Amino acid sequence: MQPIRYPIDALVELGRVRLDESNLDDMLRRIAELAKEGIDGAKEVSVTLVRGQANWTVAFTADLAREMDEWQYSHQRGPCLDASASGDTISVPDTAAEQRWPAWAARARAAGVGSSLSIGLPIQRSVVGGLNVYGASADAFDPSSIATARGFAAYAAVALANAHLYENAATLAAQMQEAMRNRAVIEQAKGIIMGARRSSPEEAFALLSKISQDTNRKVHDVAAALVDQAVRR
Repeated sequence: MQPIRYPIDALVELGRVRLDESNLDDMLRRIAELAKEGIDGAKEVSVTLVRGQANWTVAFTADLAREMDEWQYSHQRGPCLDASASGDTISVPDTAAEQRWPAWAARARAAGVGSSLSIGLPIQRSVVGGLNVYGASADAFDPSSIATARGFAAYAAVALANAHLYENAATLAAQMQEAMRNRAVIEQAKGIIMGARRSSPEEAFALLSKISQDTNRKVHDVAAALVDQAVRR
């Protein structure tokens, strides 16, 4: 299989992954794999997501990339965090000469990382991220590699945003379906109470609420127990 070399090829590959058949983790893992294959000089790749004060590596091609990220999270400083926050491209041409994050650079050098490239991924207002590319040697990423990585990151950000939106929409749909099922059970229980006590809908729901409070159970659970009891009768 020929390695993927250009962002447009990566986009084609990403387009083959159906969002309704892949979860967000699968999509992120595929993005990391494509970046490793497509960016000249890449040894390992990771994807960082940032939500509020929480930072985590959601995909990586090897433990080396994850460890490089997690050092930054624990110390709250480093190129991938700065790239995620700013949306910029941050290059570390030589970890032996890096002065902005000397402690991280020393850790990276000891682990066999000679250079790195972090590209911010603006996904949504509340979620940002970064594509982190680690090279084995100093100056692993020439201008052409950096341009390719930027182009790929732009496509990856779109795929990420779409996957994130799809997952949120699927979760919301599931929650709405569950709410509708709960509502149906509660309405059935109200009907049972209204028939037995000749009460109004408001009085029936008030009784369900009181039982819920007295027994420290959810209204839905109280209603479901009442309906189940009625069915058994």
